[in-house]
Amino acid sequence: MNEDNALTPFRIDIPQADVDDLRNRLAHTRWPAPVPGRDDRTDFSRGIPPAYLKELAAYWRDGFDWRAQEEKLNQYEQLTTVVDGQTFHVVHVRSTNPAAVPLVLNHGWPGSFVEYQRLIPLLTDEFHVVVPSLPGFGFSTPLAGTGWELARTTEAYAEILTRLGYERFAAHGTDIGAGTVGRLAALCPERVIGTHFGSDPRWLGLIGEKFPYPEGLSDEETAQLEAVRTEDATDRGYLLMQNHRPDTIGAALTDSPVGQLAWIAEKFRPRSGGAHRTPDESVDRDQLLTNISLYWFTRSGATSAQFYYENEHSGLDVVMGSGVPSGWAVFDTHPLMRRAIDPGKVIGHWSEFTEGGHFPAMEEAELLADDIRAFFRGLS
Repeated sequence: MNEDNALTPFRIDIPQADVDDLRNRLAHTRWPAPVPGRDDRTDFSRGIPPAYLKELAAYWRDGFDWRAQEEKLNQYEQLTTVVDGQTFHVVHVRSTNPAAVPLVLNHGWPGSFVEYQRLIPLLTDEFHVVVPSLPGFGFSTPLAGTGWELARTTEAYAEILTRLGYERFAAHGTDIGAGTVGRLAALCPERVIGTHFGSDPRWLGLIGEKFPYPEGLSDEETAQLEAVRTEDATDRGYLLMQNHRPDTIGAALTDSPVGQLAWIAEKFRPRSGGAHRTPDESVDRDQLLTNISLYWFTRSGATSAQFYYENEHSGLDVVMGSGVPSGWAVFDTHPLMRRAIDPGKVIGHWSEFTEGGHFPAMEEAELLADDIRAFFRGLS
């Protein structure tokens, strides 16, 4: 680890020239020619609908106020610190509660620390909240070199928590963040009070790949599981590209704001119960565009893709950390979730919600906050 343990105060201040450049690029977008008969703004069968993308881009250009969002983000204490040669950006919000527990919130892709913007104030009555940005994401840029995958990142997170003065801590994560949470429990189980995972039926798409196929399924249940796996497979294009060709997609994401907009916004579409809803009807439009703007201004569309490449070629397996109490909150739940993920029902805290989805901190912040509090209170 780097010998310089400095924690440097940080404040977001995007140059006005960059804000003006974004608006100029959006105003001069070269749009693809529409396919006749496919102008429905809610038809995501071939990707993000052009009509909806144009609408969202127009708002990003003329209606979205980056400076207002920047001011909101700067209400939280932020810092940077260098670990193993890599700069890490960290949001650190201290509680006024003298009995507060340190809680590290782990984001994934295409999220960022912005993902937890609405969740943080719901937790600071009981927790000191720490939100590190993954290497290559947001202000944890530029990348200092290759080799930043889950294991190395987890070691850096543990070091950051030490620098903040937290010997023991709680951990929550979704998506890739679930990977860092699990590895924290495996790396330093004596330090981790408990691990809390936010999940959704996309985890079922990993059955047979990262998790074993459940035994004893009926024909109907097998058909249900295969339907989820098939749907998940149709969404793997971004994964294959970032796993194997991050430089190729990185060039497009760095040069075209509409390309970056389409690449991320499409991932926020509702999975179920919302066939006629768009991404910004599932999450707040300004928060969605703040997250996407962060990727644009920091050029982390390209560097976040490198994180996928490093993980794919690292040979690492999924690690959850045995012996550390674990809680799960499943959003947009599916009848087979626990049967597949926890067949022995060894997870002591298991909650299921019909609301929300893959981004619960943005979609259902209060439900997630309540579940996090309930889980960790049960460990005290």
